[in-house]
Amino acid sequence: MSFRVVRSSKFRHVYGQALKREQCYDNIRVSKSSWDSTFCAVNPKFLAIIVESAGGGAFIVLPHNKVGRIAADHALVGGHKGPVLDIAWCPHNDNVIASGSEDCVVKVWQIPDGGLSRTLTEPVVDLVYHQRRVGLVLWHPSALNVLLTAGSDNLIVIWNVGTGEVLMRMDCHPDTIYSACWNWDGSQLVTTCKDKKIRILNPRTGEVENEALAHEGSKATRAIFLRHGLIFTTGFNRSSERQYSLRAPDALGDPIVMVELDTSNGVMFPLYDPDTNLIYLCGKGDSVIRYFEVTPEQPFVHYINQFQTPDSQRAIGMMPKRGCDVSTCEVARFYRLNNSGLCQVISMTVPRKSELFQEDLYPDTLADEASLSAEEWASGTDADPQLISLKGGYVSQAQSTTLTVTKKSNVLDKMGPKGGASAASANGSPVTVNNGTTGAGGGGGGSISPASNGAQQQQVAIVGGVSEQQLAELRTKFEEEFRKLKAIIVKHENRIRSLEATVKAVTDRGLTEVDGGGGGGSLLAGSNSTTSTSPAPASSHPPTTTSGDDGGDGQYHHNASHAMEEAV
Repeated sequence: MSFRVVRSSKFRHVYGQALKREQCYDNIRVSKSSWDSTFCAVNPKFLAIIVESAGGGAFIVLPHNKVGRIAADHALVGGHKGPVLDIAWCPHNDNVIASGSEDCVVKVWQIPDGGLSRTLTEPVVDLVYHQRRVGLVLWHPSALNVLLTAGSDNLIVIWNVGTGEVLMRMDCHPDTIYSACWNWDGSQLVTTCKDKKIRILNPRTGEVENEALAHEGSKATRAIFLRHGLIFTTGFNRSSERQYSLRAPDALGDPIVMVELDTSNGVMFPLYDPDTNLIYLCGKGDSVIRYFEVTPEQPFVHYINQFQTPDSQRAIGMMPKRGCDVSTCEVARFYRLNNSGLCQVISMTVPRKSELFQEDLYPDTLADEASLSAEEWASGTDADPQLISLKGGYVSQAQSTTLTVTKKSNVLDKMGPKGGASAASANGSPVTVNNGTTGAGGGGGGSISPASNGAQQQQVAIVGGVSEQQLAELRTKFEEEFRKLKAIIVKHENRIRSLEATVKAVTDRGLTEVDGGGGGGSLLAGSNSTTSTSPAPASSHPPTTTSGDDGGDGQYHHNASHAMEEAV
């Protein structure tokens, strides 16, 4: 007798449940861009959604407690000149978000606690390098202030956001880059490209360590690194059927698993939970969220279930495990936007009767602290991300919520401060910008951290390569020029006032003479005193007007011209 043994898994009964409408977000004008992005980013503090905006690109940032109908004039983050294509929250600072746009610029923003009270247009730093639109922004999992950007110029650029400089530039892709993902410790990158290939890169050297054909279809593909080193991809075959595959990094061309799902045009976004090894597949335009579990047993990727909704999804974001409710055994939370403008909150829960903390469901998860600095990572050091326990609920361990940017010295810094920034940034002293709490426009200003005494003395002695004596001579010269210029201005001002007074006097005298001897003639019409004012008979011709006569008008013009000649 044969029988089938049901696979044992604590996630077999995970189910999704949508929150009530009053606990969701409504009236959101989600972006209509055709770019393949999730258009949504979530962290334990805020929900950010790319929205449709006239005159540029913008996205909305909402605190989680601001549920219900969102006002049409709600404050936006709107400093881009073109539509925003991708946004990503910093994993080590819940108040910092990066955005890429069609205007070729990447901007990093500081969001104040409690959200925005007015539209924010001044970023903490602008990252300018790409020549075409930037469609992908991605933070490093363990190094502080390391940001990856990819654009339609086929370039991948890795930035040190703390200094605004480029750490690495990679141009190994011949066509548009669809996706990129760091591995667990950030020592490798996996990318997918329009040339249908998947590549594993060394992010410090830009070398391609391995590459292979990903999916045979011509539509967009995506790839992610799993926690234990395997690679999960989604794409299309030649018949436009959607597929997913599981691959080993050293054998990219030989998938461990390749499965056809269905026939649809929507690109599937794999959202991964490294704590539970669950993968959620969310397709743009789909009305379902499928979820799978990756295990070492055949067939390695196990289908669990799907969450079905009546409306198709336009954008979707996944909450980090730090923001999930451990008291209800919630293992994932999704923010799903419909075309109608409703953002549904969907909670994925494992049914448990006990109200105690379930340690098997909640192993130590990613913390909001960095393991490395950007300089340490650039020098070749790798480290796993910091982990925290969720027992008793999540408590932030971050010491500061303000992004500090230290500008590197360059020639343009000698031109002086711009946009409220301090000239001290030209010498490498830190410039601390806290958007939303200081400065005009909801956070455009900046507070300057004082430099050390040695740096101040050096700045007094030499500023921008000019000695103090030369500065004093230039100051004296400029003050003399200003004094002469003021004297000239005062002289001409007195002359203008004199001429205005003369013109006024001449005008008054001319009007007086016209009123006294003009016989009621009109200055504008130029008529004389002999013109009849009584109505003429029907058979007679209209009265004629004599121009250039000796009446009041001619006398006025003669007197006015004579007075002007005397004045001049």
